Amino acid sequence: MNEQTVLTQLEAVIRQRKAERPEGSYTTTLFDGGLDRILKKIGEEAGEIIIASKNANPDEIIYETADFLYHLLVMLAYHDIPWRDVENELQRRFGNRPH
Repeated sequence: MNEQTVLTQLEAVIRQRKAERPEGSYTTTLFDGGLDRILKKIGEEAGEIIIASKNANPDEIIYETADFLYHLLVMLAYHDIPWRDVENELQRRFGNRPH
C-alpha cells in the first residue's frame, strides 16, 4: 500500500491550486506573485524559525517550521520538482536506494 504522508497530501493540494488558481486561495496569490514572492516568503519563514529557536519555544518552532515547509513545497511546485525527488536525494545521502 502506498500511504501518503501529510507532506505528499499538501503537495497534491499545492499542485492542484497551481493548476486551477482558485480565487481567494493564499497559494494562488503566491503563484500569481511569481518566484520572487515565493522566495521572499521562504526567507521570511526561515527568519521566523531562527527567532523561534532563539526564544527556545518548542510550539513556536513547530509552527514556524510548518510554515517554512509549506512555502518550500510551493517553491518546489513552482519548479515542477516533486517532493519525492527531495526524499530520494536524502535517501541517496544515507546510502539507501530510492523507491
